[in-house]
Amino acid sequence: MGSNTVVSKKDITKLGLRSSLLQSSFNYERMQAGGFGWAMIPLLKKIYHDDHDGLKSAMKDNLEFINTHPNLVGFLMGLLVSMEEKKENRETIKGIKVALFGPLGGIGDAIFWFTLLPIMAGVCSSFASQGNILGPIIFFLVYLAIFALRIGWTHIGYSLGIRAIDKIKEGSILIATSATILGVTVIGGLIASYVHINVVTNFSIDSIHTVSLQKDFFDKVFPNILPMGYTMLMYYFLKFKKIHPVALIGFTFILSILLSLVGIL
Repeated sequence: MGSNTVVSKKDITKLGLRSSLLQSSFNYERMQAGGFGWAMIPLLKKIYHDDHDGLKSAMKDNLEFINTHPNLVGFLMGLLVSMEEKKENRETIKGIKVALFGPLGGIGDAIFWFTLLPIMAGVCSSFASQGNILGPIIFFLVYLAIFALRIGWTHIGYSLGIRAIDKIKEGSILIATSATILGVTVIGGLIASYVHINVVTNFSIDSIHTVSLQKDFFDKVFPNILPMGYTMLMYYFLKFKKIHPVALIGFTFILSILLSLVGIL
């Protein structure tokens, strides 16, 4: 670490280890935000030890919604710590976080959940089915190696941030704007992936033909318009009416049940 830094290699190693509890307080309001914020707190306190307002802002930002891959989150944490340490613009830091957590989640899922671990599970299960003890041992060692890589990813993220900090300063406005645009795109993709509203109502034209309100109208005019509209409505209630998220979740459950009972959804 440089002479003008307050974060040590030991701190980054601890951050990588703490990242293993990313999903320890997982919830459907902010997903992994609790675990993410908890992992970052010791370094934020060290960075902002004499700046209470800075610490308050940093902690608030690190408790915002995030949903990324547990094995790669250390990279993002390390990158953000390097930016926090250099006291980068808060909007730039937030933009980088929002822009990267989605792609990192997709990359991690593709590499670990959909490729490496299923392949290893198949190979090791074959060994185990033949009574070979190497099956579970190899799988355990591979999983242990993946876990240990969290620390490496965290150091890489921090080092990358340190090297790129001058570039970030030079184009902070452009980076913040670009990151925000990418972040909005990612959030839009998450809405389409996570929010599903399917209207089952059909209208009979004659004794043979029927028209589906969902397939023949909503999907033709504007695919996913209902999920987007409902998400915007919830955002309006959260942002401007200050309604508690739990109340909105309960309302959504009740509305879904009622609309299903009457045959609309």
